[in-house]
Amino acid sequence: MTDFHTGLGKNAANHQPLTPIDFIERSALAYPDKVAIIYDDLQHNELTQTWGETFTRCRKLADGLKKLGINKNDTVAVMLPNTPPMVESAFGISMSGGVLCTLNTRLDINALTFCLQHSEAKALILDSEFAHHVEIIEETFPDLILIHATDAAVSTAPFGQLSYEEVIASSDDLDNWEKPEDEWDAIALNYTSGTTGAPKGVVYHHRGAALNAVSNILDWDIPKHPVYLWTLPLFHCNGWCFPWTIAERAGVNVCLRQINAELILKLIGIYHVTHYCAAPVVHSLIASGDQSLKDIIHHEVKGWVAGAPPSETMLENMEAMGFHITHVYGLTEVYGPVTLCVEHEEWDDLEVSERASKKSRQGLPSHLMAGFEVFKEGSSEPVAADGKEVGELALKGNMVMKGYLKSRKATDAAFKDGWFRTGDLGVKYPDGYIKIMDRLKDIIISGGENISSIEVENALYKLPEIVSCAVVAAPHDKWGEVPIAFIEISEGHTLERSTVIEHCRQHLAGFKVPKHIIFAEIPKTSTGKVQKFELRQAAKSMAHEEPKVTH
Repeated sequence: MTDFHTGLGKNAANHQPLTPIDFIERSALAYPDKVAIIYDDLQHNELTQTWGETFTRCRKLADGLKKLGINKNDTVAVMLPNTPPMVESAFGISMSGGVLCTLNTRLDINALTFCLQHSEAKALILDSEFAHHVEIIEETFPDLILIHATDAAVSTAPFGQLSYEEVIASSDDLDNWEKPEDEWDAIALNYTSGTTGAPKGVVYHHRGAALNAVSNILDWDIPKHPVYLWTLPLFHCNGWCFPWTIAERAGVNVCLRQINAELILKLIGIYHVTHYCAAPVVHSLIASGDQSLKDIIHHEVKGWVAGAPPSETMLENMEAMGFHITHVYGLTEVYGPVTLCVEHEEWDDLEVSERASKKSRQGLPSHLMAGFEVFKEGSSEPVAADGKEVGELALKGNMVMKGYLKSRKATDAAFKDGWFRTGDLGVKYPDGYIKIMDRLKDIIISGGENISSIEVENALYKLPEIVSCAVVAAPHDKWGEVPIAFIEISEGHTLERSTVIEHCRQHLAGFKVPKHIIFAEIPKTSTGKVQKFELRQAAKSMAHEEPKVTH
């Protein structure tokens, strides 16, 4: 047997830590004059910044933070919309040795306080839009370095120790920045939504961030110099790692402070946007936009959708616009999307409904993900690949988090038997594709029968009048639980309860038909996910009401 180990060890010449910092350094070297950032709200702001300028600003940010006392593994929190400082923070903070903690911009003050305390944040970069939090932040965290980020879109009085631009201007050493000594070093901290308790702090490493960024490129066949529109919150899984992806491809980050269909369509047309990511609600918003604005878009636009499968109606509307939508799946714990529905050319010949059914599956693991499996609940035995047997989805690979900050118990439970257990239930098809059926906590058990809320929601989405819906369980004296549907109707349309019930009867078994129909605005998170926990609370009030449909 040949010895391939002795004298052939790792050294500085043949083994360097993987890090997305390399991506911006290379793009600035290779394409210093290519546009990196555009910020144009067509009213107050119009900024264009090259990769050379952006790399310089990121180095200045790193040096400025170091001068403020930021050292290795110090948490630097940011609460920013999708503006240029948010893109720069994805690089400059880790280049200072600090760890980037992106905070959900919709956090209330209690959740915000928890995250700042739990992360032991040493500094916070806060946009003017969230100035209403300043008084309590300063009272609660007197030693916190508060940095004010602002632009012409939102005007407030100065607050904090200094402004973001003053941090940049304070730099006098462009070489005072660093890369990780170990690719396992933390690069970012992201907090889960905390819908069933306190948020959990998910720790990312440089290796995973770099690999997920490259995997995005491979999964989407992204060419050099794409134009990417920031419809996805940059605080959500670090924008699914796309700040690092776009840097690797020397693309353009088109910043977007707020979601607005008219502005989105104008920016896509003006700047020839090629790619964007969003939850289904944002895709539907774009599809329902002004037709005259759609008419100025004459190029193919590619979109990723996650959070729920693409409905037939949404898919048909986007295809009519020349938009190609790909379904992806992931979680905060795996840096964003790590599986996708790999499409085949023959699908193009299918009817829209058949194509939507194919594209509704979560699919196969990403190029750089090691495994995607469905295990029988509570075991490490895979379910049958028959599209029927339901089990828990599990993932493994280099794009899985380091673990939960300060929670060994939760980390160990998540990494059972060498797999990350997602808490999602699904099935596996004979072709190897996997499809989510529900969250463990969202399965409805009615009269001993399991009902998938997603299956009922998919049936409801076949009604074109429905823009958003959610199915949850209502307690019931006889059946234990019954499904009820909250439905949001498209503007300008009407829908009768009887029509909804009759439609469901045509597509679902009788026991799966919603027993109550409630027309209401659906509460959603800032990433577009339905807040079912709020709807479950509302459903409890119906515990003793008789079903409006026979079981």
